[in-house]
Amino acid sequence: MPAPQAVLDREFLEMRARVLELAAALDRLDRAGGPPASDPRVGSLRKAIDVLQQTKRDGAEPDRAERVQLIFSRQYDSAWRKTLGVLER
Repeated sequence: MPAPQAVLDREFLEMRARVLELAAALDRLDRAGGPPASDPRVGSLRKAIDVLQQTKRDGAEPDRAERVQLIFSRQYDSAWRKTLGVLER
């Protein structure tokens, strides 16, 4: 496993760019009048940002990517083919 400093040295610029991209998108949304309060995507974004802020020191699990992915994922539906109108082969 690489040292934390090596990971930071390798990843920092890309991480910074992604955070700036997110900040710019949120600014555009605010300038457009803000998101509709009833839109569930806004809640999902807030939950995901909260997960990103958690650290091991906070007692958080380290798997942020998995936890964020689950926020944006649908619950498994065993009847998904029928629900989504997908024909079986």
